[in-house]
Amino acid sequence: MKILKLATALLVAVNLYAKSDEKTIIIGATPVPHAEILEEVVKPILAKEGYRLEVKIFNDYVLPNLATEQGDLDANYFQGLPYMKAFNKDNNTHIVPTAGVHVEPMGVYSKKIKSLDELKNGDVVAISNNAADSTRSLNLLEKAGIIKTKDLEYKSPHDITENSKNLKFVEMESALTPRALNDATIAFININYALDAGLKPVEDALLLEGKDSPYTNYVAVKAGNEDLPKIKALDKAILSDEVREFINSRYKGAVIPSF
Repeated sequence: MKILKLATALLVAVNLYAKSDEKTIIIGATPVPHAEILEEVVKPILAKEGYRLEVKIFNDYVLPNLATEQGDLDANYFQGLPYMKAFNKDNNTHIVPTAGVHVEPMGVYSKKIKSLDELKNGDVVAISNNAADSTRSLNLLEKAGIIKTKDLEYKSPHDITENSKNLKFVEMESALTPRALNDATIAFININYALDAGLKPVEDALLLEGKDSPYTNYVAVKAGNEDLPKIKALDKAILSDEVREFINSRYKGAVIPSF
């Protein structure tokens, strides 16, 4: 997952943000559910404590980490530990977790079939091209008994050892996987992107990760900023009873609190 230098140039827009101070928290997040949770619940809680929360929306998984590394964001909220670990390794960044908030079960969706039993020889499978989500997708397909893979921490289609249906795997940016439903037989879609695309995971997914999914989404900061008072205040607010109740009420099982 090597990031081209061009990606850094795209951070010019981030540099237009108002500068942070001791009572202002600038956080980057993907739209659903992360930004919704921040705007509707966390922001009012922090306001009562004298903090101003400024939420910046991102539609990818690269720029918010780069902006956090560069100091243009105080924190971000969109990713799990496997992705964070792989990103740091590939990009020489120093992003660390502070608060584990929720799990978004990975799901399998289709406009062409109603059950994985209907998969035919040569059908096309759309998956994310980042190491963490690719691994989740392949593990879910293996758990369903459709393929077998090597026993590795991170997996790509190259690590498939048995593929009796000769499924064709197409890798793409995570944000693009909902669009693949028009062409692929099935697509593995992160719940934040599924919700943003109008899908109802509990109803629409052919297969969904269980509540035992290890992929908790974290608030993350640049290493060394974990103990800043405003980050401690952010963590306390996002791990509140109000946030837990909001997640359960709004997403009805499609997003599961981790605390």
